[in-house]
Amino acid sequence: MIEVAQLLKDASSLGNYFAPDVYVQGDYEFGLIENRQGSRLIALPEVLLQAIYAALEKEVGSSAGIVLFNCGRWWGKNFYRRFGEELSKYYDKPLAHMEMVEFLQCFKQCWKTHGWGRIDLDFDYYQQGFAIAKIWDSAFAKIAPQENCPTCFFESGILSTFFSQLTGCDLYCIQTSCESMGADCNNFILGLSERLKPVQSWLKEGQNHTAIMERLCRS
Repeated sequence: MIEVAQLLKDASSLGNYFAPDVYVQGDYEFGLIENRQGSRLIALPEVLLQAIYAALEKEVGSSAGIVLFNCGRWWGKNFYRRFGEELSKYYDKPLAHMEMVEFLQCFKQCWKTHGWGRIDLDFDYYQQGFAIAKIWDSAFAKIAPQENCPTCFFESGILSTFFSQLTGCDLYCIQTSCESMGADCNNFILGLSERLKPVQSWLKEGQNHTAIMERLCRS
């Protein structure tokens, strides 16, 4: 005979773990927000993000992108750990045993609920050794200083570390289009660092995302 507790557990596993109305909790009047596990969350206002970009530009100049990328890698490492722990506990199975559709649904909702915009993953180039992450409404692209190259270094760092830990491979991530430059979305290529080395020079030549992918797949 099936126990009621088990039925309730099975029913809860069908729910959307990262649904905003249940995942984000707290006392908004006092500025306290936390997730459904009780871990504290922080809100980053636009003025703070703008100040981070401005301060880095002043302190380290052209190296600001490297600093933001490395900060993203550190954040991505912790993000992956929390993501895996929360889902493993909720679904009662390790992240590696989740169905791909289930994992992608959780990942996309998690990204959106945390206020990082909307994300989708494109595996059309999987056989060539690449994956594409597309992000819309990026808070980082919105406030980034106007440049002649993509500026979402923080997100590149997050994606690089997150998927490196997920796949067990040392992956690199580079952005090839940016909303701050008028693109309809932010495109990020995930792949082995050695294979992505030419991309930076192609970006300086003014190559767009489609052209870059064509050249990568031919190389």
